[in-house]
Amino acid sequence: MKRILPVIFAIVLILCFAAGGAFFLWLRSELETPYYGAPKPVTYIEIARGTNTGQIADLLLEHGLLHSRIPFILYVRYLDMGHRIQAGEYEFAYAATPKQIAQRLIQGDVSYRSVTVPEGLTVRETIELLSRNGFGSLEEMSALLSRTDWALEWDAEAQNLEGYLFPETYRFGRIASAEEVLKAMVDQFHANMQKIQQTQPLPPGWSIRQIVILASMIEKEVRYAEEGPLVASALVNRLKRRIPLSCDATIIYAMKLAGTYRGNLSKSDLKMDSPYNTYTRLNLPPGPICNPGANSIRAALDPAETDYLYYVSRNDGTHQFSKDLRSHNQAVDKYQKSLRRGNKSKN
Repeated sequence: MKRILPVIFAIVLILCFAAGGAFFLWLRSELETPYYGAPKPVTYIEIARGTNTGQIADLLLEHGLLHSRIPFILYVRYLDMGHRIQAGEYEFAYAATPKQIAQRLIQGDVSYRSVTVPEGLTVRETIELLSRNGFGSLEEMSALLSRTDWALEWDAEAQNLEGYLFPETYRFGRIASAEEVLKAMVDQFHANMQKIQQTQPLPPGWSIRQIVILASMIEKEVRYAEEGPLVASALVNRLKRRIPLSCDATIIYAMKLAGTYRGNLSKSDLKMDSPYNTYTRLNLPPGPICNPGANSIRAALDPAETDYLYYVSRNDGTHQFSKDLRSHNQAVDKYQKSLRRGNKSKN
Protein backbone atom coordinates (compact mmCIF):
# COMPACT_ATOMS: atom_id res chain seq x y z
CA MET A 1 0.00 0.00 0.00
CA LYS A 2 2.82 2.38 0.86
CA ARG A 3 4.24 1.81 -2.61
CA ILE A 4 0.90 2.39 -4.32
CA LEU A 5 0.14 5.79 -2.65
CA PRO A 6 3.02 7.68 -4.31
CA VAL A 7 1.97 6.27 -7.67
CA ILE A 8 -1.66 7.37 -7.14
CA PHE A 9 -0.50 10.81 -6.02
CA ALA A 10 1.69 11.13 -9.11
CA ILE A 11 -1.17 10.09 -11.38
CA VAL A 12 -3.55 12.61 -9.74
CA LEU A 13 -0.91 15.30 -10.05
CA ILE A 14 -0.38 14.49 -13.73
CA LEU A 15 -4.14 14.55 -14.33
CA CYS A 16 -4.44 17.89 -12.57
CA PHE A 17 -1.66 19.36 -14.66
CA ALA A 18 -3.23 17.90 -17.79
CA ALA A 19 -6.66 19.29 -16.87
CA GLY A 20 -5.15 22.65 -16.01
CA GLY A 21 -3.26 22.74 -19.27
CA ALA A 22 -6.36 21.75 -21.21
CA PHE A 23 -8.38 24.43 -19.42
CA PHE A 24 -5.69 27.02 -20.13
CA LEU A 25 -5.63 26.10 -23.81
CA TRP A 26 -9.44 26.27 -23.94
CA LEU A 27 -9.49 29.59 -22.14
CA ARG A 28 -6.85 31.04 -24.45
CA SER A 29 -8.74 29.80 -27.49
CA GLU A 30 -12.03 31.27 -26.25
CA LEU A 31 -10.45 34.64 -25.44
CA GLU A 32 -8.86 34.92 -28.88
CA THR A 33 -11.66 33.50 -31.04
CA PRO A 34 -14.16 36.03 -32.45
CA TYR A 35 -17.78 35.06 -31.98
CA TYR A 36 -21.14 36.47 -33.06
CA GLY A 37 -24.19 34.31 -32.53
CA ALA A 38 -26.86 37.01 -32.35
CA PRO A 39 -30.03 36.29 -34.38
CA LYS A 40 -29.98 39.74 -36.04
CA PRO A 41 -27.27 41.48 -38.11
CA VAL A 42 -27.13 44.23 -35.49
CA THR A 43 -27.90 43.84 -31.82
CA TYR A 44 -27.91 46.29 -28.92
CA ILE A 45 -27.35 45.79 -25.22
CA GLU A 46 -27.96 48.28 -22.44
CA ILE A 47 -25.58 48.17 -19.47
CA ALA A 48 -27.07 49.96 -16.50
CA ARG A 49 -24.99 51.66 -13.84
CA GLY A 50 -23.98 49.28 -11.06
CA THR A 51 -24.21 46.12 -13.18
CA ASN A 52 -21.57 43.63 -12.02
CA THR A 53 -19.25 41.56 -14.21
CA GLY A 54 -21.29 38.37 -13.92
CA GLN A 55 -24.51 40.15 -14.89
CA ILE A 56 -22.78 41.75 -17.88
CA ALA A 57 -21.48 38.35 -18.99
CA ASP A 58 -25.00 36.91 -18.71
CA LEU A 59 -26.33 39.78 -20.82
CA LEU A 60 -23.68 39.26 -23.50
CA LEU A 61 -24.30 35.52 -23.53
CA GLU A 62 -28.08 36.00 -23.75
CA HIS A 63 -27.70 38.24 -26.81
CA GLY A 64 -25.36 35.84 -28.59
CA LEU A 65 -22.22 37.93 -28.19
CA LEU A 66 -20.28 35.41 -26.09
CA HIS A 67 -19.81 31.70 -26.73
CA SER A 68 -19.20 31.19 -23.00
CA ARG A 69 -19.45 33.58 -20.05
CA ILE A 70 -16.47 32.20 -18.07
CA PRO A 71 -13.60 33.50 -20.27
CA PHE A 72 -15.04 37.02 -20.24
CA ILE A 73 -15.47 37.00 -16.46
CA LEU A 74 -11.99 35.59 -15.79
CA TYR A 75 -10.36 38.08 -18.18
CA VAL A 76 -12.12 41.10 -16.65
CA ARG A 77 -11.51 39.98 -13.06
CA TYR A 78 -7.89 38.94 -13.62
CA LEU A 79 -7.09 42.42 -14.93
CA ASP A 80 -9.35 44.03 -12.30
CA MET A 81 -11.27 45.98 -14.96
CA GLY A 82 -14.83 45.40 -13.77
CA HIS A 83 -15.10 48.81 -12.09
CA ARG A 84 -13.97 50.53 -15.29
CA ILE A 85 -16.79 49.21 -17.48
CA GLN A 86 -18.99 52.15 -18.51
CA ALA A 87 -22.76 52.19 -18.54
CA GLY A 88 -24.69 52.86 -21.74
CA GLU A 89 -26.09 51.26 -24.85
CA TYR A 90 -23.66 49.34 -27.08
CA GLU A 91 -24.09 48.26 -30.67
CA PHE A 92 -22.66 44.97 -31.96
CA ALA A 93 -22.69 43.99 -35.62
CA TYR A 94 -19.68 41.72 -36.11
CA ALA A 95 -17.78 38.89 -34.44
CA ALA A 96 -15.48 39.95 -31.63
CA THR A 97 -13.40 38.19 -28.99
CA PRO A 98 -14.27 38.47 -25.28
CA LYS A 99 -11.12 40.58 -24.89
CA GLN A 100 -12.26 42.98 -27.60
CA ILE A 101 -15.73 43.25 -26.11
CA ALA A 102 -14.27 43.96 -22.67
CA GLN A 103 -12.05 46.70 -24.10
CA ARG A 104 -15.05 48.33 -25.84
CA LEU A 105 -17.00 48.36 -22.59
CA ILE A 106 -14.06 49.85 -20.70
CA GLN A 107 -13.49 52.54 -23.33
CA GLY A 108 -17.17 53.46 -23.22
CA ASP A 109 -17.66 52.92 -26.95
CA VAL A 110 -21.36 53.64 -26.51
CA SER A 111 -23.72 53.73 -29.49
CA TYR A 112 -24.87 57.27 -30.29
CA ARG A 113 -26.94 58.98 -32.93
CA SER A 114 -25.86 62.50 -33.83
CA VAL A 115 -27.95 65.42 -34.99
CA THR A 116 -26.86 68.98 -35.71
CA VAL A 117 -29.40 71.67 -34.89
CA PRO A 118 -28.33 74.90 -36.65
CA GLU A 119 -28.77 78.37 -35.23
CA GLY A 120 -31.89 80.31 -36.08
CA LEU A 121 -34.50 77.55 -36.31
CA THR A 122 -37.85 78.08 -34.63
CA VAL A 123 -38.99 75.47 -32.14
CA ARG A 124 -41.33 74.05 -34.76
CA GLU A 125 -38.54 73.78 -37.32
CA THR A 126 -36.31 72.22 -34.64
CA ILE A 127 -38.72 69.44 -33.70
CA GLU A 128 -39.39 68.77 -37.40
CA LEU A 129 -35.63 68.28 -37.87
CA LEU A 130 -35.44 66.01 -34.82
CA SER A 131 -38.42 63.99 -36.00
CA ARG A 132 -36.90 63.48 -39.45
CA ASN A 133 -33.80 62.12 -37.74
CA GLY A 134 -35.78 59.66 -35.67
CA PHE A 135 -35.72 61.36 -32.28
CA GLY A 136 -39.47 61.28 -31.64
CA SER A 137 -42.83 62.04 -33.17
CA LEU A 138 -43.99 65.56 -33.99
CA GLU A 139 -47.06 65.09 -31.82
CA GLU A 140 -45.06 64.06 -28.77
CA MET A 141 -42.48 66.82 -29.15
CA SER A 142 -45.13 69.46 -29.88
CA ALA A 143 -46.73 68.66 -26.53
CA LEU A 144 -43.34 68.92 -24.80
CA LEU A 145 -42.82 72.47 -26.10
CA SER A 146 -45.20 73.61 -23.38
CA ARG A 147 -42.79 72.43 -20.66
CA THR A 148 -41.99 76.00 -19.65
CA ASP A 149 -41.12 74.73 -16.16
CA TRP A 150 -37.77 73.70 -17.65
CA ALA A 151 -37.07 77.40 -18.38
CA LEU A 152 -38.74 78.81 -15.28
CA GLU A 153 -35.43 79.69 -13.62
CA TRP A 154 -34.67 82.41 -16.18
CA ASP A 155 -38.02 83.07 -17.87
CA ALA A 156 -41.19 82.99 -15.80
CA GLU A 157 -43.16 84.51 -18.71
CA ALA A 158 -42.30 81.91 -21.35
CA GLN A 159 -45.31 80.58 -23.25
CA ASN A 160 -43.28 77.75 -24.79
CA LEU A 161 -39.65 76.75 -25.29
CA GLU A 162 -39.01 79.13 -28.20
CA GLY A 163 -35.51 80.55 -27.77
CA TYR A 164 -34.35 77.89 -25.32
CA LEU A 165 -33.60 74.85 -27.51
CA PHE A 166 -29.90 75.55 -27.87
CA PRO A 167 -28.46 75.00 -31.37
CA GLU A 168 -25.67 72.46 -31.17
CA THR A 169 -24.51 69.05 -32.38
CA TYR A 170 -26.01 66.47 -30.04
CA ARG A 171 -25.35 62.78 -29.46
CA PHE A 172 -28.13 60.66 -28.03
CA GLY A 173 -28.54 56.97 -27.35
CA ARG A 174 -30.72 54.94 -29.69
CA ILE A 175 -33.54 54.72 -27.17
CA ALA A 176 -33.39 58.32 -25.91
CA SER A 177 -36.93 59.63 -25.45
CA ALA A 178 -38.25 62.85 -26.98
CA GLU A 179 -38.41 64.32 -23.48
CA GLU A 180 -34.75 63.48 -22.82
CA VAL A 181 -33.74 65.08 -26.14
CA LEU A 182 -35.61 68.36 -25.65
CA LYS A 183 -34.63 68.61 -21.98
CA ALA A 184 -30.97 68.15 -22.96
CA MET A 185 -31.28 71.06 -25.39
CA VAL A 186 -32.80 73.31 -22.71
CA ASP A 187 -30.06 72.26 -20.28
CA GLN A 188 -27.48 73.11 -22.95
CA PHE A 189 -28.96 76.60 -23.24
CA HIS A 190 -28.66 77.00 -19.48
CA ALA A 191 -25.04 75.81 -19.44
CA ASN A 192 -24.04 78.12 -22.30
CA MET A 193 -25.87 81.09 -20.83
CA GLN A 194 -24.08 80.65 -17.52
CA LYS A 195 -20.72 80.37 -19.28
CA ILE A 196 -21.31 83.45 -21.45
CA GLN A 197 -22.42 85.54 -18.46
CA GLN A 198 -19.12 84.92 -16.72
CA THR A 199 -17.52 87.39 -19.13
CA GLN A 200 -20.61 89.25 -20.41
CA PRO A 201 -23.08 89.82 -17.57
CA LEU A 202 -26.63 91.08 -18.03
CA PRO A 203 -26.77 94.81 -18.83
CA PRO A 204 -28.60 96.92 -16.21
CA GLY A 205 -32.35 96.80 -16.67
CA TRP A 206 -32.31 93.71 -18.91
CA SER A 207 -33.64 90.24 -18.11
CA ILE A 208 -32.46 86.99 -19.66
CA ARG A 209 -35.81 86.76 -21.44
CA GLN A 210 -35.27 90.16 -23.08
CA ILE A 211 -31.72 89.22 -24.05
CA VAL A 212 -32.93 86.01 -25.68
CA ILE A 213 -35.62 87.91 -27.61
CA LEU A 214 -33.02 90.42 -28.85
CA ALA A 215 -30.54 87.62 -29.62
CA SER A 216 -33.17 85.78 -31.66
CA MET A 217 -33.69 88.89 -33.80
CA ILE A 218 -29.95 89.30 -34.27
CA GLU A 219 -29.68 85.63 -35.25
CA LYS A 220 -32.22 86.07 -38.04
CA GLU A 221 -30.76 89.37 -39.27
CA VAL A 222 -27.05 88.52 -39.31
CA ARG A 223 -25.11 86.11 -41.49
CA TYR A 224 -21.60 86.98 -40.26
CA ALA A 225 -20.93 86.92 -36.51
CA GLU A 226 -18.81 90.09 -36.58
CA GLU A 227 -21.90 92.11 -37.52
CA GLY A 228 -23.90 90.87 -34.54
CA PRO A 229 -22.77 93.60 -32.11
CA LEU A 230 -23.47 96.26 -34.77
CA VAL A 231 -27.03 95.06 -35.42
CA ALA A 232 -27.50 94.77 -31.63
CA SER A 233 -26.33 98.36 -31.29
CA ALA A 234 -28.79 99.65 -33.89
CA LEU A 235 -31.70 97.79 -32.30
CA VAL A 236 -30.83 98.89 -28.76
CA ASN A 237 -30.42 102.49 -29.92
CA ARG A 238 -33.89 102.37 -31.47
CA LEU A 239 -35.34 100.95 -28.26
CA LYS A 240 -33.80 103.81 -26.27
CA ARG A 241 -35.25 106.38 -28.66
CA ARG A 242 -38.66 104.74 -28.76
CA ILE A 243 -38.41 104.05 -32.48
CA PRO A 244 -40.09 100.90 -33.87
CA LEU A 245 -37.51 98.19 -34.49
CA SER A 246 -38.87 97.56 -38.02
CA CYS A 247 -37.41 94.07 -38.20
CA ASP A 248 -38.60 91.94 -41.12
CA ALA A 249 -37.71 88.74 -39.29
CA THR A 250 -40.37 89.33 -36.62
CA ILE A 251 -43.10 89.64 -39.27
CA ILE A 252 -41.84 86.50 -41.00
CA TYR A 253 -42.12 84.72 -37.65
CA ALA A 254 -45.69 85.96 -37.22
CA MET A 255 -46.53 84.74 -40.71
CA LYS A 256 -44.98 81.33 -39.94
CA LEU A 257 -47.17 81.09 -36.85
CA ALA A 258 -50.18 81.93 -39.00
CA GLY A 259 -49.09 79.52 -41.75
CA THR A 260 -49.06 82.26 -44.37
CA TYR A 261 -45.35 82.68 -45.05
CA ARG A 262 -44.37 81.64 -48.58
CA GLY A 263 -40.76 82.77 -48.72
CA ASN A 264 -41.06 86.51 -49.26
CA LEU A 265 -42.57 89.68 -47.78
CA SER A 266 -44.83 92.20 -49.48
CA LYS A 267 -45.56 95.79 -48.43
CA SER A 268 -48.99 94.69 -47.23
CA ASP A 269 -47.35 92.15 -44.92
CA LEU A 270 -45.61 95.01 -43.11
CA LYS A 271 -49.07 96.14 -41.93
CA MET A 272 -49.94 92.71 -40.50
CA ASP A 273 -51.90 92.91 -37.27
CA SER A 274 -49.65 90.94 -34.93
CA PRO A 275 -47.84 91.62 -31.65
CA TYR A 276 -44.72 90.48 -33.55
CA ASN A 277 -45.05 93.31 -36.09
CA THR A 278 -42.18 95.55 -35.06
CA TYR A 279 -43.06 98.04 -37.81
CA THR A 280 -46.32 99.00 -36.10
CA ARG A 281 -45.46 98.30 -32.44
CA LEU A 282 -42.81 99.69 -30.14
CA ASN A 283 -40.39 97.69 -28.01
CA LEU A 284 -39.29 94.09 -28.32
CA PRO A 285 -41.70 91.50 -29.68
CA PRO A 286 -43.54 89.43 -27.04
CA GLY A 287 -41.16 86.48 -27.27
CA PRO A 288 -38.14 85.01 -29.08
CA ILE A 289 -38.56 84.40 -32.81
CA CYS A 290 -36.04 81.54 -33.06
CA ASN A 291 -33.39 79.69 -31.08
CA PRO A 292 -30.26 81.88 -31.09
CA GLY A 293 -26.70 80.62 -30.88
CA ALA A 294 -23.89 81.74 -28.58
CA ASN A 295 -22.60 84.50 -30.90
CA SER A 296 -25.98 86.21 -31.08
CA ILE A 297 -26.44 85.93 -27.31
CA ARG A 298 -23.03 87.53 -26.79
CA ALA A 299 -23.93 90.32 -29.22
CA ALA A 300 -27.19 90.98 -27.36
CA LEU A 301 -25.36 91.11 -24.02
CA ASP A 302 -22.61 93.38 -25.34
CA PRO A 303 -23.71 95.58 -28.28
CA ALA A 304 -21.14 97.74 -30.01
CA GLU A 305 -21.05 101.41 -28.96
CA THR A 306 -22.33 103.24 -32.04
CA ASP A 307 -24.86 105.86 -33.11
CA TYR A 308 -26.37 103.54 -35.71
CA LEU A 309 -30.14 103.45 -36.04
CA TYR A 310 -30.54 101.79 -39.43
CA TYR A 311 -29.06 99.00 -41.51
CA VAL A 312 -29.80 97.56 -44.93
CA SER A 313 -28.53 94.46 -46.68
CA ARG A 314 -25.79 94.89 -49.28
CA ASN A 315 -27.09 91.69 -50.90
CA ASP A 316 -23.86 89.84 -50.10
CA GLY A 317 -24.61 88.84 -46.50
CA THR A 318 -23.29 92.09 -45.02
CA HIS A 319 -25.09 95.33 -44.10
CA GLN A 320 -24.70 99.06 -44.61
CA PHE A 321 -25.21 100.85 -41.29
CA SER A 322 -26.45 104.45 -41.00
CA LYS A 323 -26.88 107.01 -38.23
CA ASP A 324 -29.74 108.98 -39.80
CA LEU A 325 -32.72 108.38 -42.05
CA ARG A 326 -31.34 110.34 -45.00
CA SER A 327 -28.18 108.22 -45.17
CA HIS A 328 -30.26 105.09 -44.72
CA ASN A 329 -32.60 106.00 -47.58
CA GLN A 330 -29.59 106.61 -49.82
CA ALA A 331 -28.22 103.19 -48.89
CA VAL A 332 -31.59 101.54 -49.49
CA ASP A 333 -31.84 103.24 -52.88
CA LYS A 334 -28.31 102.17 -53.80
CA TYR A 335 -28.64 98.51 -52.80
CA GLN A 336 -32.23 98.04 -53.93
CA LYS A 337 -31.31 99.44 -57.34
CA SER A 338 -28.31 97.12 -57.39
CA LEU A 339 -30.57 94.19 -56.56
CA ARG A 340 -33.09 95.14 -59.26
CA ARG A 341 -30.31 95.47 -61.85
CA GLY A 342 -29.01 92.05 -60.85
CA ASN A 343 -32.47 90.52 -61.20
CA LYS A 344 -32.97 92.08 -64.63
CA SER A 345 -29.63 90.73 -65.85
CA LYS A 346 -30.72 87.22 -64.90
CA ASN A 347 -33.99 87.51 -66.86
